[in-house]
Amino acid sequence: MAQGRVLVYGGKGALGCSVVKYLKNKSYWVGSIDLSGNDEADANVLVKPDDPMPVQEANVTAQITQLLGDKKLDAILCVAGGWAGGNAKKLVEPAEAMWKQSVWPSVITASLASKFLKEGGLVTLPGALAALQGTPGMIGYGMAKAAVHQLTKSLAGENSGLPAQVTVLATLPVTLDTPMNRKWMSSADFSTWTSLEFVSELFYKWLNEKDRPPSGSLVQLITKDNKTDVVLA
Repeated sequence: MAQGRVLVYGGKGALGCSVVKYLKNKSYWVGSIDLSGNDEADANVLVKPDDPMPVQEANVTAQITQLLGDKKLDAILCVAGGWAGGNAKKLVEPAEAMWKQSVWPSVITASLASKFLKEGGLVTLPGALAALQGTPGMIGYGMAKAAVHQLTKSLAGENSGLPAQVTVLATLPVTLDTPMNRKWMSSADFSTWTSLEFVSELFYKWLNEKDRPPSGSLVQLITKDNKTDVVLA
Protein backbone atom coordinates (compact mmCIF):
# COMPACT_ATOMS: atom_id res chain seq x y z
CA MET A 1 0.00 0.00 0.00
CA ALA A 2 1.47 3.35 -1.07
CA GLN A 3 2.02 5.97 1.65
CA GLY A 4 0.79 8.59 -0.76
CA ARG A 5 1.17 9.95 -4.29
CA VAL A 6 3.79 12.48 -5.36
CA LEU A 7 4.79 14.01 -8.68
CA VAL A 8 8.38 15.19 -9.16
CA TYR A 9 8.66 17.81 -11.92
CA GLY A 10 12.23 17.44 -13.19
CA GLY A 11 12.37 13.83 -12.02
CA LYS A 12 15.19 12.83 -14.37
CA GLY A 13 17.71 15.48 -13.25
CA ALA A 14 20.25 14.86 -10.50
CA LEU A 15 18.07 16.20 -7.69
CA GLY A 16 14.91 14.75 -9.22
CA CYS A 17 16.44 11.25 -9.39
CA SER A 18 17.48 11.53 -5.73
CA VAL A 19 13.98 12.61 -4.68
CA VAL A 20 12.27 9.88 -6.71
CA LYS A 21 14.53 7.20 -5.24
CA TYR A 22 14.19 8.48 -1.66
CA LEU A 23 10.38 8.65 -1.75
CA LYS A 24 10.11 5.28 -3.49
CA ASN A 25 12.14 3.81 -0.61
CA LYS A 26 9.58 5.35 1.76
CA SER A 27 6.77 3.49 -0.07
CA TYR A 28 5.33 6.45 -1.96
CA TRP A 29 3.90 6.18 -5.46
CA VAL A 30 6.13 8.60 -7.40
CA GLY A 31 5.58 9.94 -10.89
CA SER A 32 8.23 11.85 -12.84
CA ILE A 33 7.66 14.74 -15.26
CA ASP A 34 10.64 15.47 -17.49
CA LEU A 35 12.01 15.45 -21.03
CA SER A 36 12.91 11.76 -20.67
CA GLY A 37 11.79 8.93 -18.44
CA ASN A 38 13.12 7.88 -15.04
CA ASP A 39 13.20 4.08 -14.80
CA GLU A 40 12.80 4.18 -11.01
CA ALA A 41 9.55 6.17 -11.14
CA ASP A 42 6.16 4.47 -11.03
CA ALA A 43 5.05 6.49 -14.04
CA ASN A 44 6.59 8.98 -16.46
CA VAL A 45 5.00 12.07 -17.97
CA LEU A 46 7.06 13.36 -20.88
CA VAL A 47 7.41 17.00 -21.92
CA LYS A 48 8.31 18.15 -25.44
CA PRO A 49 10.75 21.05 -24.91
CA ASP A 50 9.99 22.73 -28.24
CA ASP A 51 6.28 23.10 -27.47
CA PRO A 52 5.00 26.48 -26.21
CA MET A 53 4.11 26.57 -22.50
CA PRO A 54 0.30 26.29 -23.01
CA VAL A 55 0.81 23.17 -25.16
CA GLN A 56 3.21 21.67 -22.59
CA GLU A 57 0.66 22.31 -19.84
CA ALA A 58 -2.19 20.76 -21.82
CA ASN A 59 -0.17 17.65 -22.71
CA VAL A 60 1.10 17.15 -19.15
CA THR A 61 -2.41 17.64 -17.75
CA ALA A 62 -3.85 15.08 -20.16
CA GLN A 63 -1.20 12.49 -19.26
CA ILE A 64 -1.69 13.00 -15.50
CA THR A 65 -5.48 12.83 -15.82
CA GLN A 66 -5.08 9.44 -17.49
CA LEU A 67 -2.61 8.27 -14.82
CA LEU A 68 -4.51 9.35 -11.73
CA GLY A 69 -8.15 8.95 -12.65
CA ASP A 70 -10.04 10.27 -9.62
CA LYS A 71 -7.06 9.98 -7.25
CA LYS A 72 -5.38 13.05 -5.79
CA LEU A 73 -1.73 13.90 -5.09
CA ASP A 74 -0.13 14.56 -1.72
CA ALA A 75 2.57 16.75 -3.27
CA ILE A 76 4.02 18.17 -6.46
CA LEU A 77 7.74 18.79 -6.02
CA CYS A 78 9.20 20.94 -8.78
CA VAL A 79 12.98 20.60 -8.97
CA ALA A 80 13.38 21.53 -12.64
CA GLY A 81 15.94 24.17 -13.52
CA GLY A 82 19.34 24.94 -14.90
CA TRP A 83 21.98 27.62 -14.82
CA ALA A 84 23.35 30.16 -17.28
CA GLY A 85 25.69 33.10 -16.81
CA GLY A 86 25.67 36.36 -18.70
CA ASN A 87 25.48 40.10 -18.00
CA ALA A 88 23.72 42.72 -20.12
CA LYS A 89 26.17 42.11 -22.99
CA LYS A 90 24.99 38.51 -23.22
CA LEU A 91 21.50 38.47 -21.77
CA VAL A 92 18.75 37.57 -24.22
CA GLU A 93 19.52 33.91 -24.93
CA PRO A 94 20.39 32.97 -21.32
CA ALA A 95 17.31 34.80 -20.05
CA GLU A 96 15.07 32.91 -22.48
CA ALA A 97 16.67 29.58 -21.54
CA MET A 98 16.30 30.24 -17.82
CA TRP A 99 12.68 31.28 -18.26
CA LYS A 100 11.90 28.01 -20.01
CA GLN A 101 13.90 25.87 -17.58
CA SER A 102 12.78 27.41 -14.26
CA VAL A 103 9.67 29.54 -14.73
CA TRP A 104 7.71 27.37 -17.17
CA PRO A 105 7.90 24.21 -15.02
CA SER A 106 6.96 26.23 -11.93
CA VAL A 107 3.95 27.78 -13.65
CA ILE A 108 2.82 24.39 -14.96
CA THR A 109 3.32 22.95 -11.46
CA ALA A 110 0.96 25.61 -10.09
CA SER A 111 -1.64 24.73 -12.72
CA LEU A 112 -1.34 21.02 -11.93
CA ALA A 113 -1.65 21.71 -8.20
CA SER A 114 -4.95 23.51 -8.79
CA LYS A 115 -6.32 20.39 -10.49
CA PHE A 116 -4.71 17.35 -8.85
CA LEU A 117 -3.53 18.23 -5.33
CA LYS A 118 -5.28 17.16 -2.13
CA GLU A 119 -6.43 19.72 0.40
CA GLY A 120 -3.53 20.29 2.79
CA GLY A 121 -1.04 19.11 0.16
CA LEU A 122 2.45 20.38 -0.57
CA VAL A 123 4.01 22.27 -3.49
CA THR A 124 7.72 23.05 -3.71
CA LEU A 125 9.28 25.33 -6.31
CA PRO A 126 12.95 25.82 -7.28
CA GLY A 127 14.21 29.18 -6.05
CA ALA A 128 17.79 30.31 -5.43
CA LEU A 129 19.46 32.14 -2.57
CA ALA A 130 21.45 34.27 -5.04
CA ALA A 131 18.22 35.74 -6.43
CA LEU A 132 17.43 37.51 -3.14
CA GLN A 133 20.03 40.05 -4.35
CA GLY A 134 21.09 41.39 -7.74
CA THR A 135 22.90 38.87 -9.96
CA PRO A 136 24.89 41.00 -12.45
CA GLY A 137 27.00 38.09 -13.73
CA MET A 138 23.97 35.86 -14.31
CA ILE A 139 21.07 38.22 -14.90
CA GLY A 140 18.78 35.78 -16.73
CA TYR A 141 19.18 33.21 -13.96
CA GLY A 142 18.46 35.73 -11.23
CA MET A 143 15.39 37.08 -13.03
CA ALA A 144 13.92 33.60 -13.46
CA LYS A 145 14.52 32.57 -9.86
CA ALA A 146 13.11 35.87 -8.57
CA ALA A 147 9.98 35.15 -10.62
CA VAL A 148 9.72 31.74 -8.92
CA HIS A 149 9.98 33.47 -5.54
CA GLN A 150 7.14 35.82 -6.51
CA LEU A 151 5.03 32.89 -7.73
CA THR A 152 5.56 31.14 -4.39
CA LYS A 153 4.27 34.17 -2.49
CA SER A 154 1.30 34.57 -4.82
CA LEU A 155 0.25 30.92 -4.60
CA ALA A 156 0.31 31.13 -0.81
CA GLY A 157 -2.12 34.05 -0.78
CA GLU A 158 -5.90 34.07 -0.61
CA ASN A 159 -7.79 33.25 -3.82
CA SER A 160 -4.69 31.75 -5.46
CA GLY A 161 -6.78 28.95 -6.95
CA LEU A 162 -5.10 26.15 -5.00
CA PRO A 163 -7.01 23.70 -2.78
CA ALA A 164 -7.57 24.65 0.86
CA GLN A 165 -4.64 24.48 3.29
CA VAL A 166 -2.04 23.74 0.61
CA THR A 167 1.52 24.73 1.60
CA VAL A 168 3.68 26.30 -1.13
CA LEU A 169 7.42 26.62 -0.46
CA ALA A 170 10.45 27.65 -2.51
CA THR A 171 13.82 26.03 -1.78
CA LEU A 172 16.76 28.43 -2.01
CA PRO A 173 20.05 26.54 -2.13
CA VAL A 174 23.39 28.15 -2.91
CA THR A 175 24.96 25.20 -4.76
CA LEU A 176 23.65 21.65 -4.93
CA ASP A 177 26.19 18.84 -4.82
CA THR A 178 25.51 17.31 -8.24
CA PRO A 179 27.90 15.42 -10.52
CA MET A 180 27.63 18.19 -13.12
CA ASN A 181 28.46 20.93 -10.62
CA ARG A 182 31.48 18.92 -9.45
CA LYS A 183 32.59 18.54 -13.05
CA TRP A 184 32.38 22.26 -13.86
CA MET A 185 33.55 23.58 -10.47
CA SER A 186 36.08 20.94 -9.50
CA SER A 187 38.19 23.33 -7.41
CA ALA A 188 35.26 24.63 -5.32
CA ASP A 189 34.77 24.03 -1.60
CA PHE A 190 32.35 21.10 -1.63
CA SER A 191 31.78 21.42 2.13
CA THR A 192 29.54 24.43 1.37
CA TRP A 193 27.41 22.52 -1.13
CA THR A 194 24.02 21.08 -0.15
CA SER A 195 23.67 17.32 -0.63
CA LEU A 196 20.85 15.92 -2.73
CA GLU A 197 20.02 13.50 0.09
CA PHE A 198 19.47 16.41 2.49
CA VAL A 199 16.94 18.00 0.11
CA SER A 200 15.21 14.66 -0.50
CA GLU A 201 14.90 14.05 3.25
CA LEU A 202 13.63 17.60 3.77
CA PHE A 203 10.85 17.04 1.22
CA TYR A 204 9.93 13.81 3.01
CA LYS A 205 9.69 15.63 6.35
CA TRP A 206 7.53 18.36 4.82
CA LEU A 207 5.32 15.74 3.19
CA ASN A 208 4.66 14.36 6.65
CA GLU A 209 4.14 17.87 8.06
CA LYS A 210 7.28 17.73 10.19
CA ASP A 211 8.95 21.16 10.51
CA ARG A 212 6.91 22.34 7.51
CA PRO A 213 7.36 26.14 7.23
CA PRO A 214 4.43 28.52 6.71
CA SER A 215 3.07 28.63 3.17
CA GLY A 216 4.82 31.22 1.01
CA SER A 217 8.17 30.79 2.75
CA LEU A 218 11.42 31.15 0.85
CA VAL A 219 13.51 28.44 2.48
CA GLN A 220 17.26 29.08 2.38
CA LEU A 221 19.50 26.00 2.49
CA ILE A 222 22.82 27.24 3.90
CA THR A 223 25.60 24.67 4.08
CA LYS A 224 28.87 25.07 5.96
CA ASP A 225 31.33 22.30 6.92
CA ASN A 226 28.96 19.77 5.32
CA LYS A 227 26.14 20.77 7.67
CA THR A 228 23.03 22.39 6.23
CA ASP A 229 20.82 24.84 8.12
CA VAL A 230 17.27 25.61 7.01
CA VAL A 231 16.71 29.38 7.33
CA LEU A 232 13.59 31.25 6.26
CA ALA A 233 14.38 34.31 4.14
